[in-house]
Amino acid sequence: MTTGRVLMVEDEAGLVLTLGDLLRSEGYEVESTASGEQAFRMATGRAFDLVLLDVMLPDMSGFDVCRSLRESGCDTPILMLTARTQVIDRVLGLRLGADDYLTKPFDPMELLARMEALRRRLSSRSTSQILRFGCVDVDFRSTEVRRDGKQVELSAREFELLRYFLENRGATIPRRQLLRDVWGYDSRVFTRTVDVHVSFLRQKLEVDPKSPKHLLTVRGLGYKFVMGG
Repeated sequence: MTTGRVLMVEDEAGLVLTLGDLLRSEGYEVESTASGEQAFRMATGRAFDLVLLDVMLPDMSGFDVCRSLRESGCDTPILMLTARTQVIDRVLGLRLGADDYLTKPFDPMELLARMEALRRRLSSRSTSQILRFGCVDVDFRSTEVRRDGKQVELSAREFELLRYFLENRGATIPRRQLLRDVWGYDSRVFTRTVDVHVSFLRQKLEVDPKSPKHLLTVRGLGYKFVMGG
């Protein structure tokens, strides 16, 4: 069983190799890129549990990547890595939406500890607090959903699908991934059951189900959930 999926955005080949081996030994699935533009496409197109983001990249800065991810609605935790030691750089990264900041060189054990702390923080936020989007409130602890203050009746499967979308908000999720993670089906199985359940959620939660603001279709790819709109 994997610990989680990590996107490592780093252009130092040696560090990519070293950290990749370390994270995989801890049970993480790791994907990496040295390109800020590619990192943005990967982070918004797939579901990751954490992004390790270097500030100094060859095509664009990590600050710009961080800003773009947050503006796109991607809520994946971001831990920035940099050789810079100035306080202003750390402050800038945090103001742009980074969740934590680690200065190179760093102890690998500290990195692992910070990663785990970020994941616990996200888990606590998504399971013990009420999340709100538009006029909808979702309470994961009581499994209650309210729209404009009125309770919305969701089936168990609809609630689990909504939970999955909220936990992976901002990422484009393929239908086969939803079938695997929410229904437990083999990814090779093709069925319209995902589309039907998404339609049910839209009817119950969107102000205008025919023109949804939150549960969006990404043509040819799958679905994306955004909090704003």
